Amino acid sequence: MKRVLSLLLAGLWLATSWVAAEPYGYPIADPFLATVVGTPGKFKADLPKSIPFTYASIKVFEDREAPDYFWYEEKLRYGYALQKGPAPLVFIIAGTGGAFNGSSNKMLSKAYYQAGFHIVSLSSPTLPNFIVAASRTSVIGHVVYDAEDLYKVMELIWGKLGKKAEVTDFFVTGYSLGALNAAYVTLLDEQRQVFNFKKALLINPPVRLYSSISLLDRMLENIPGGMDNFDSYYRNLVQKLGEVYKRSKTETFDDQFIYQVYKSMQPKNEELAALIGFVFRFASASVAFTSDVMNDYGYIKPKNVYLTANTDPDLYVPVSFRLGFTDYFHEYFYPYYKARDPSIKREQLIEEMSLVHIEDYLRGAGKIEVMTNRDDLILDEGEIDFFPRVFGDRATIYPTGGHLGNMAYKDNVEHMVNVFKQ
Repeated sequence: MKRVLSLLLAGLWLATSWVAAEPYGYPIADPFLATVVGTPGKFKADLPKSIPFTYASIKVFEDREAPDYFWYEEKLRYGYALQKGPAPLVFIIAGTGGAFNGSSNKMLSKAYYQAGFHIVSLSSPTLPNFIVAASRTSVIGHVVYDAEDLYKVMELIWGKLGKKAEVTDFFVTGYSLGALNAAYVTLLDEQRQVFNFKKALLINPPVRLYSSISLLDRMLENIPGGMDNFDSYYRNLVQKLGEVYKRSKTETFDDQFIYQVYKSMQPKNEELAALIGFVFRFASASVAFTSDVMNDYGYIKPKNVYLTANTDPDLYVPVSFRLGFTDYFHEYFYPYYKARDPSIKREQLIEEMSLVHIEDYLRGAGKIEVMTNRDDLILDEGEIDFFPRVFGDRATIYPTGGHLGNMAYKDNVEHMVNVFKQ
């Protein structure tokens, strides 16, 4: 009887502790549509049209010379906005394929700057500029090494900005893959204590990175006509993406770019998953190709074939777009790290690339909070339960929003700011 009562109480706790306060007014119930469309204008937080956002760049590895093909990526680009007086500082880490000046980073920058914070906006380690300029290995996805790379970048930037700004406390946040990065950066900071982050906020993080990339890869199975129709779908969509990109004000394949594609194509509901999967395929293709060029691994381009600034990228586009994140993991990422550590097992590496791997730390880390959505598309079955089980009342889980669709919603933005204001 005690066992049954304990299970009932545990179930009641799970049912009540992880649901955001009702009523929740985000207007889109379908998770695929929410992921693509985002937050309609009248439901967005009231943010300033502009802030004093400064573009900057930094040389991370003094002895590294970028390959000719990536000559323009030799310095890491980032952005910052400083208050006039003393203020806390927030580091913002972009999600997969996101740049420091992408729409999501800019939205977060405006929200925190308006609330009185200094801002440093960082690109995702999966962006080619980061892979070339700031990754020690240029084989992206190992969350421990990515955290070390991000931390080094943060230290270098702070070495410059510390002369311009008075900082009272440090905070860190990230969304999607950037949230996973933020968790490992916070853990690393516990050891190195350069920033002694007062709080960290994880926004829509994956629980297991491999599970999430597998889900995203499988979304392409929704291509009309199936994967056998990939080439035709690819040609038609790339043409449409090219048209949208020429008109778009965004420079990266982020949520705003997905929304512009959606408006242009007006896909049927069953095609939304394919569209999401295809845009993420842009990111995986970019990661794999850039890393391959940096390491001359022979994954996409032939080994010992060196590309010049004038090499036509179309030579390798068809191959790179055929390869998903899971292909990158099994055919490049795992063999690369296996060669460095012959004792490592595939399943071990998969488990290490996760929040589960640092579950004990997260459970006791009162400074880390998480916010996500019950219907997040990058979470595998049952993974949503990880957050209330590990974070308890430090987890805020909204009933709808898909993957990041509600990030700009007024209630969500208010919560993001309040986490660091407390």
